[in-house]
Amino acid sequence: MTIEQFKKEFEIIGKSKEIRDLVDITMQVAKSDISILIYGESGVGKEIFARAIHGYSSRANKPLVSVNCGAIPEGILESELFGHRKGSFTGAVGSRKGYFEIADGGTLFLDEIAEMPLTTQVKLLRAIETKEFMRLGAETVTKVDIRIIAATNKDLQKEVNAKKFREDLFFRLKAVTLSVPPLRKRKGDIPELAEYFISKYSEANKITPPELTMDAIELLREYPWPGNVRELKNTVETAITLNRNGKLDASAFASLIIMPEEESPARNLPIFLKRSPEDVDRELLYRALFEIKKDLIELKDLIYRKNDEAATNPENEIFALDEIEKETIKNALNKARGNKRNAARLLNISERTLYRKIKQYDLK
Repeated sequence: MTIEQFKKEFEIIGKSKEIRDLVDITMQVAKSDISILIYGESGVGKEIFARAIHGYSSRANKPLVSVNCGAIPEGILESELFGHRKGSFTGAVGSRKGYFEIADGGTLFLDEIAEMPLTTQVKLLRAIETKEFMRLGAETVTKVDIRIIAATNKDLQKEVNAKKFREDLFFRLKAVTLSVPPLRKRKGDIPELAEYFISKYSEANKITPPELTMDAIELLREYPWPGNVRELKNTVETAITLNRNGKLDASAFASLIIMPEEESPARNLPIFLKRSPEDVDRELLYRALFEIKKDLIELKDLIYRKNDEAATNPENEIFALDEIEKETIKNALNKARGNKRNAARLLNISERTLYRKIKQYDLK
């Protein structure tokens, strides 16, 4: 199976080098029974890779059991993992298999493993190493044959150093480590991901897929996506739900995403001997911000001065506010080199408002 066939089979979207390299490694380790630890921020798609590993392994015809360790209360997590016998604790009205036993022969995916209590980590380590455990209240051991895949959005080495995660369990889990990159590190995949979510949502709701315009793609690529692929999926689906004209342009997304605020820089910007293109762009943006702010203050003072003069002498000229607003928007667009996101930030207005103003004043 080729990388492209693998991506299609397990619905891994993206053509970036980061994704292709990750898929290549995934295919290599999937065939073995080695434990795998998947790193990645919340929403990057760690479970998708866990499913792909299981689906490409020799255990594919056996169950894949997913457990969110952070979503199960500490008091019942051990029972959920290893099961219990009737009467082993208050409320245990019957015997029950745990996830280890349910996943026998297949794969157990432990998501958010860093949230697991230390006391449970001890029993988990023993179960992984010996492939046997005891149900709560039981007197005999139960043997299982499972593969462990764990995932976390935390740095487990830091958790170990802080005594919040057992070092021996950490070393046992990280036989192979896969790191799923955040969406902001592979923005070239955003158009393909957006089109994929549009297609899936439209198919599920039996509607004609709306057209995704270039200005919308530009806006989506500029946003940092702190919620990663999950946030992109939810944003696209919300935009489709609210859409009425069959076209998803920038204005359809402007009110759904909030651009992060930049920290106010010092007036005298630091000088670097070696600067990346991003540093240069950032400095130009800061300088443009200072100039725009100065222009706005001058315009504001001019309006007040003219209005004061008009109050004492009605024959004095009064500037129309809409003309001042139009010129200010034009000035911001020029200083931002046509980048509407940066222009909106300079004007301290939302991009949706900026698009409306551009249309109102017929600005190109």
